[in-house]
Formats: sequence, C-alpha cells, structure tokens
Amino acid sequence: MSGLILHHFDLSPFAEKIRKVFGVKNIDWYSVQIPMIMPKPDLMPLTGGYRKTPVLQIGADTYCDTSLIVDVLEDLYPAPTLFGSGRLTNHAFQTWSDREVFPFSAALSLHENAENLPDSVIRDRREYFSFLDFEKFEADAPHFRAQFAAHATKINEQLSDNRDFLLGRAPEWADINACLNIWTAHGHIPGAARMFDGLGHMNAWYARMTELGEGRRTEVDAHYALDVAQKSTPDPVESPDTCSGAGEAAVGTTVTVTPTDYGCVPVTGTLADVSATRISISRSSGRTGDVNVHFPRTGFRVEAMNGR
Repeated sequence: MSGLILHHFDLSPFAEKIRKVFGVKNIDWYSVQIPMIMPKPDLMPLTGGYRKTPVLQIGADTYCDTSLIVDVLEDLYPAPTLFGSGRLTNHAFQTWSDREVFPFSAALSLHENAENLPDSVIRDRREYFSFLDFEKFEADAPHFRAQFAAHATKINEQLSDNRDFLLGRAPEWADINACLNIWTAHGHIPGAARMFDGLGHMNAWYARMTELGEGRRTEVDAHYALDVAQKSTPDPVESPDTCSGAGEAAVGTTVTVTPTDYGCVPVTGTLADVSATRISISRSSGRTGDVNVHFPRTGFRVEAMNGR
C-alpha cells in the first residue's frame, strides 16, 4: 500500500468527516489541498470529472463519496470500529445529516458570509448547490436558523441520559455525521453560539468530538499524488456479489456514473465491477496511467453509453 492520500480542502465539512475518521482510528495519512471551486485540474485526472470533496486515493484507486470512503477505511482499519451499532443505524444518521440538516447549514453559511465571499465562489455554489434558492436567502434566514436549532436540539436530547456519544460509550459514524453541521456552524456561521445556548449535552459532546483530532497528517502536493497513481496498478475489483441488482449496464461496457443529488457531473469509464455496495469503473490518462474510480452503489446512477 502506498499510503492514504486525501484530496480535500480544510474548510470542507464533508472532508472533516473523513479527517475525523482518521482521528478516531489514529491513522497516518497524506493531505493534498485542492481548490474549493472548479476548476480542479490536478484532481480531474484521478476522478474523471467527479467534483465533490473529499476523494480518497490509494495507489491507482480513487474512492468517491464519504459513505464509501468510510467503508474502505473500516475494512483497512477495523479497530476501533465505527459501526458498533450496525451499518444501517449509522448510515441512517448520515442520511439525516446530509439531507435534512446540511441544506440549512449550507444556506446559513453562504448567507451570513456573503459579503466576504468572492463572486467566483458564489457563482460556483449557485451551480453546485442546486437544492438552494439563493434569491430567497434573506427572507428565509429566520426559517433556516429555526430549523438548524431544532435539529441541534435533537442531538442534545439523544445525549440527555449522559451517554458520551450518540449511540453509546464510543464514537461511531453517526457521531461524525451529526458533528458535520455543528462543526460548520462553529466555523462558518457567526450566530452559531446563540443557536446552541442551553444545549449543554450537545456542547459537551462536541468538545469530546473535537478532542478526537484528525490522526497524523503529512502535507504533499498534487504532483506527488499523480506520481503515485502513475507508478501504481489498480487493485482487482472482483466482488462476491458482482452485478447484484445492477441492471443498468454490463461489466466491460462504457458507462457514465453520476451523483443523483447535486454536483451531478457524469464520470465516463469502462464498468469494471458493480455490486450491491459499490460501482467501479476503469479509466486512463496521460497523467495517471490506468486508474479505477469507485463510487457507492446508493446515490449514484449508472448509465450505459449508446452503442458501446
């Protein structure tokens, strides 16, 4: 193994999830800082166009989306586990955090910092966050704050029996996902402290989550990561449940893989494997050589390209 390379930027809340996984598992990792907005010329050869953050690279394999990245890290570093209460329970917390809470934290972060954000960032986020109505931010801000505070109260209630973490004595993937939006608020939403007044259980839990750190980071540049890919060979991608429930395309055909929520940029490649949990495509470029790009099965659409 050539080491774990995380392509991210420090202000990314979704990258913070994986940095927190590194902290819980006390992992050594390499950090490649990528631009917050497009273009991302040194990342695209590794992903084929996937623009979301973060991306995990291991040799000539790249893993997209935090739900897949955490599974990869759990397999490589099983102790301490992040799924002691089961995967369905933990991923349910992720769905709640990503779909129900994050839109409010994203909107508040953009709204309350609008005067300090470059026009290029605003333009990029208007295109990227297709679920937000930027024209109504001012009018909707009180609603955003009320909804965000209500969700924070749910975290406080979950912890009200004095448990250390949401599902018990040890941090799990559920905690990391719930922490995403609280971390965003503390760092990017000036009025966050007022929203969290009186939420003593949640505030103490957040302090414990902060203490977990981010493992041991080594900064490298994009050229290092591209060189690693060029000198590596993708791992075999044969899974025990290959093509289970796939339906959309056959292995060996040219396909596109596209997120179904936002940032819906299709990635084109040869379908190398598809299972109940993962989609893998093969690609090649002059800067990387042969690479495999992996996506979670849920939340991504696979489509065969006509005649190929």
